[in-house]
Amino acid sequence: MTTDRLCGCTGIRSCLLCEEGRRDGRSVGTSCSKRYVYAGNKSRDELNLDGIAIFDDFVDEDAERAIVAEIDDNEWKESQSGRRKQDFGPRPNFKKRKIKIGSFSGLPPFSKSLVERMWKMPLLASFVPVELCNLEYLPTRGSSIDPHIDDEWLWGERLVTLNLLSDTYLTFTRDDGAETVEILVKLPRRSLVIVSDKARHDWLHAIRREHIRERRIAVTLRELSDKFADDEREMTTLLKDLALTFRGKCSS
Repeated sequence: MTTDRLCGCTGIRSCLLCEEGRRDGRSVGTSCSKRYVYAGNKSRDELNLDGIAIFDDFVDEDAERAIVAEIDDNEWKESQSGRRKQDFGPRPNFKKRKIKIGSFSGLPPFSKSLVERMWKMPLLASFVPVELCNLEYLPTRGSSIDPHIDDEWLWGERLVTLNLLSDTYLTFTRDDGAETVEILVKLPRRSLVIVSDKARHDWLHAIRREHIRERRIAVTLRELSDKFADDEREMTTLLKDLALTFRGKCSS
């Protein structure tokens, strides 16, 4: 299911749909002084990137087809930089640091088996996601996501993403004195990536336009931060209980 809006770009963000015919030819990307390719616990040239864990073939081809079919049965909404999205989660106001339940009715049904598998993994045994976001990337739209750090007031230590339909790279950048350092982390199709520790807090992460060669769907799950859970215990319990009903529909 789709919407009729051409794209969702605002401000400085852009995609191929809204760049067509623009004189400045603005495109998404970052320049860097040094580029590395992540390999295991360290990138090449021995640059540390703590907090990356990748699990290949987290789902098989049959499961991938079933998940994508269920996702595509929901309405896609236009998002920034040529992406489309589906949100299952509460409605946060990050500037005011407030949160509303809104239309949140739980995580989507397809995620139940995924979360149960995650709980069997040592790194995710205590992971209780209260938000799931599906993001679609298409090369024909110039889809990308700008370098950023996910909000640290609301979202917790672990960011978990299931990468579907195609390989891509997750690009980490950091200003290191007089130069910008960039590390490319390959995400194979059907792999699960966990971003935590320094990769979560000290590096910006992005998906660059040139690394989208085919349709890609990213299923990202987020947990609540410890500080939020301590400060908002009643809301935390409510969100966790609601999320784990797995009866969710896309948030408006």
